[in-house]
Amino acid sequence: MSLQEKFDAAVEIIQKLPKTGPVATSNDQKLTFYSLFKQASIGDVNTDRPGIFSIIERKKWDSWKELEGVSQDEAKERYIKALNDMFDKIAEELDVAAWLEQIDPVIKTNLALIGK
Repeated sequence: MSLQEKFDAAVEIIQKLPKTGPVATSNDQKLTFYSLFKQASIGDVNTDRPGIFSIIERKKWDSWKELEGVSQDEAKERYIKALNDMFDKIAEELDVAAWLEQIDPVIKTNLALIGK
């Protein structure tokens, strides 16, 4: 399986995670996944920094800007690693196998694709 296919599977997992519940992503995790996704998909920041009153957009832009110079492939690898690390941490507190039976089956399939 190619890096792009693994990355696409990881992105789909994040997109399909329930918004609430035991495996909801924190704001910091969302910011990490956002910035890595942008770097992996587009590369270095290609827009102006949002204004001071656009707090959320500015945080997202700053997080992406911090990845400047990271290759798109490296960003994809980091995205997949961040997802794997997140599930490792979740597994310390939750029976992930049982949880996976209750949610979108695509998540379970895609976790297997990325080596989880």
